[in-house]
Amino acid sequence: MDNKKDNSYYLKRIIKDLAFVVEHTKEINQEQLEKNEILIDSVMFRLIQIAENSDKLSAEFKGCYNDIPWRAMKGMRNKIVHEYGNVDLAVVYNTIVNDIPMLLELLQKIA
Repeated sequence: MDNKKDNSYYLKRIIKDLAFVVEHTKEINQEQLEKNEILIDSVMFRLIQIAENSDKLSAEFKGCYNDIPWRAMKGMRNKIVHEYGNVDLAVVYNTIVNDIPMLLELLQKIA
């Protein structure tokens, strides 16, 4: 069994989580998101996982892809983790709608 945890492994995990967020939030507006506690928890968990897995990518790998917002991923994770009860869902929704699909597309081209 090949369980090698390298840049490719972590990149695939990030892509999987991004795709989950896109799939489960398409055609949903901010109000619908805010009313769906399970979806909010699920999306925020995935955003945390995306940041955690991006941290495991090598500095050399990330350096090759400066157009990817690596720091912003970590910043979103920190806001969710450290301010969980006070996370601005408008910011989360904006990220879901405006950033996640683009990020998914960029990373899929790399993988």
